[in-house]
Amino acid sequence: MKIGFIGSGNIGKTVAKCVIRAGHSVVMSNSRGPETLSDLVEELGPQATATTAEEAAREGEIVVVTVPLFALPKVPVEPLVGKTVIDTMNYYPQRDGHIQELDNGSTTTSELTAKHLPQSHVVKAFNSIYAADIETTAWPEDDPQRRTLPIAGDDAAAKRTVIDLIQSIGFDVYDAGTLHEGFRFENGTPAYCARVNREKLVQLLEQAKG
Repeated sequence: MKIGFIGSGNIGKTVAKCVIRAGHSVVMSNSRGPETLSDLVEELGPQATATTAEEAAREGEIVVVTVPLFALPKVPVEPLVGKTVIDTMNYYPQRDGHIQELDNGSTTTSELTAKHLPQSHVVKAFNSIYAADIETTAWPEDDPQRRTLPIAGDDAAAKRTVIDLIQSIGFDVYDAGTLHEGFRFENGTPAYCARVNREKLVQLLEQAKG
């Protein structure tokens, strides 16, 4: 499977490394142009190429959007129609500026992403794990202490696709529910970046009130 990346920072490049190891190819992009990604592509190897955000969106069978939240309006819309989009974004007011709907809890970052991409199937994932941990905290499938990562989304088929992908790189996955339920593992919650198994993760998610 070919996976597109809009954003090639710490999360993007680490997820790219892991999915390549799982047998996929990747198309990387950033806001500065593909020529600035030559070193990264060389590091990732022959299964990686670099292009524009528009082309990465068009070429990817799944597309990972991993940019600062303030850059969401620049994410291309038309090439992502009908596609599964993994949203890794978190809200940091000191970086993104204050967004009233997020401050008052009436919506979530991934619901904003879905509003921007109304014909895409947005799944919130990889926002509650440090980039380095994606490589270092993967465990075998049969280990009872295997780290569990939460996801959220409104489309069952898209969530199944993302679950399969995350499991293939070494993690259990817990479906926390609809996109709105993604608030339970955003930054500042007990479940955020918790290195825990499924049972403990469920307990932490329950501590977030909405």
